[in-house]
Amino acid sequence: MVEAASSLSSQAWNEMFLEPGVPRDLYVPLFRRLADLQPSELRQRADQLSRTFRDRGVTFAHAGEERPFPLDLIPRLIAAQEWDLLQRGIAQRVNALEHFLDDVYGEGWLFQEGVIPRAVITSSPHYCRPAHGVVAANGVRIMVSGIDLVRDENGAFRVLEDNVRIPSGVSYVIENRRAMTQNFSNLFGDYRVQPVDEYPSRLLNALRASAPPSIDDPVIVVLSPGVHNAAYFEHVLLARMMGVELVEGPDLVCRANYVFMRTTQGERPVHVIYRRIDDEWLDPLQFRPDSIIGVAGLTNAARAGNVSLANNLGNGVADDKLVYSYVPDLIRFYLHEEPLLENVETYRLEGESIRHDVLASLHDFVVKPVDGSGGKDILIGPHASEDELTRAREAISASPRHWIAQRPVALSTHPTLVGEDLGSRHVDLRPFAVNDGREVWVLPGGLTRVALNEGELIVNSSKGGGSKDTWVLNARPGAEVSAPPVQKFITPRRMSRGRQHVQLAQSEVEQ
Repeated sequence: MVEAASSLSSQAWNEMFLEPGVPRDLYVPLFRRLADLQPSELRQRADQLSRTFRDRGVTFAHAGEERPFPLDLIPRLIAAQEWDLLQRGIAQRVNALEHFLDDVYGEGWLFQEGVIPRAVITSSPHYCRPAHGVVAANGVRIMVSGIDLVRDENGAFRVLEDNVRIPSGVSYVIENRRAMTQNFSNLFGDYRVQPVDEYPSRLLNALRASAPPSIDDPVIVVLSPGVHNAAYFEHVLLARMMGVELVEGPDLVCRANYVFMRTTQGERPVHVIYRRIDDEWLDPLQFRPDSIIGVAGLTNAARAGNVSLANNLGNGVADDKLVYSYVPDLIRFYLHEEPLLENVETYRLEGESIRHDVLASLHDFVVKPVDGSGGKDILIGPHASEDELTRAREAISASPRHWIAQRPVALSTHPTLVGEDLGSRHVDLRPFAVNDGREVWVLPGGLTRVALNEGELIVNSSKGGGSKDTWVLNARPGAEVSAPPVQKFITPRRMSRGRQHVQLAQSEVEQ
C-alpha cells in the first residue's frame, strides 16, 4: 500500500516546477525571491505568520481544541487566463444548480424529461420537503457557494464537489492575504495580484438584494450556532466586516410569521438571515424538536416572504455526491451549454453491473458517502488496508445509493515549508461565489488547502490540513488591477417554464 500511495503522488502535477529545479514561467520571480532566503529565514517568516494568526485569533476547531489555522508562506499562483476559465466555469455551475434547486422544489421538469430519476432526489439525505415554497424575494437559493476544484495529472482543473449549503473558509482567504501582505510584502513586488477584500461588500449587497420587496433598509443578521462551532471565527469576522449583528438562536423570536431580534432597546424586526446552521437544527417546529440553537417558526416566516434565508433551505440536495454526478447533464439541460469544467470521473453504484466491477477492484477507486463532508468516511483505495476495503464493500452492498466511486486523482502538489525545508504537498482549491440575483461574482483566488502530511490526499482542516494564500494575477506584469468579469444570472423564476421550452432543452441535449 505504501508503494501504491507513492506511485499516486509521483503522478501529480507540480504547480511550481516543470521539472526539479526548473520553475514554470509564472513562478520564476517567486522562485528567485525564495532562492535568496536561507532556510532559517524561511522558518522565521513562517513563525511570524503563525504569531500574526494567534494574535488575531484566526483559529479553527480540531478534535475539540481551538488552534491557529496553519498558513504556509509559499503562495499559490494562478494566471489570469486560467482564472478566467475557472470563474466562468464556476458561475456556469452555480447557475445550473440554482435552476436545479428551483425545479426540484418547484415544477419538477427534470423528472418529467428524464434528466434525473425522481428517486435519486427523494432518497437523498438532504432532500428537504419543507423547502417547497421557501425562496428569497429575488429568487436566489444559492447566495454563497464554494466549489471544490482539483488539478489532475495533466494539469486540468476538475470539480471535486459542490458546496452550496453552508460553505466555510472564506475568512481564511481574507486573513491569509492580510497576513502575507503584513509579513511577506516583498514577495508582492514582482506581481500584480487581484485583491480579495471586496468579498464582504459583495456579500452584504447580495443579502440586501434578497430582502422582502417592501423593505428599503433591511435588518440583516448572521445566525451562528455559537462559540463552539468550528467556523465561529468566520461568523464573527464576516458580521464585523459587513457591519451587521451576529446572533444565536435564543436572540431571535418568531411571531405571526415575522422574525424579531431581542435587543436591550426591545425587539427589532429582522428581514435577512445569513444562517450558518444546518437545516436539521434550524427550526425545531419543522426539523429536530430537540434543537436549542435554532429558531422556532423560522420556516413559516420565510415561506410567508417576511424574512429571507441565505443560503436557502434544502440546498443540501445539490451537495449530494450522487447528484454531483448529474451536474454536467444539468448544465446542458438548463443552460443549453457544454460544461466548462469537468467532474472527476465518477461511478454510480446502484447499477448491479457497475457495482460488481467496482467492488471487484475497490483498491483502484476512491469511495465516498454521498452526504459526507470534511473528508469523513472517505476510502482511498490505493492507501487502504484489506480490513478497510472489506468494510467498505459491506457498506456499499448494504446501501449502494449512499456511495459513489471515483477514479483516484493525484491532486497537484505545491512546495510547502516543512520544518526548514521545502517539500511537495498535495493541494486543492475552493473558490467562493456570491450570487445577488443579477450576476454570479467569483472571489479571485479562493482557499487553497494543503495536506501537511507527506502523501496525504485529504486536505481538510478537520484532517490537520493547512492553507496557502492564492494569488490570481493580472494578464501582464505591471497591469492595473481590475475587477474580474461576472457571469450574468437569470433567476429561475423568470425562466420560461412552458412545456415547449423544456422539450427544446431536451432536444438540444440529445444532439
